[in-house]
Amino acid sequence: MSKASTSTRAKRTTKHATAKNAKGAAKTASAPRAESKQSQLIAMLKQPDGATIAEIAKALHWQSHTVRGAIAGALKKKLELNVESEKVDDRGRVYRIAE
Repeated sequence: MSKASTSTRAKRTTKHATAKNAKGAAKTASAPRAESKQSQLIAMLKQPDGATIAEIAKALHWQSHTVRGAIAGALKKKLELNVESEKVDDRGRVYRIAE
């Protein structure tokens, strides 16, 4: 391989990596759309009564493991929301976003 092709490849890699980082930074700063399932999930959890996994799964047409993953990954880790849970006698475990 010649020196010219090596330096061109390095320039392309650097340019691609910079563009990729810029896209990632723009993505994390955006808020969820009002009609998205994530925003519907947040709205359900902000209610004073909160919501159970079963109630969320039924409303969003998700499976229960998807609800748990969305709460742990998207809400807690990415959006850094404080999601609390408590066991209620007649409903089971209820999740809500603490203000």
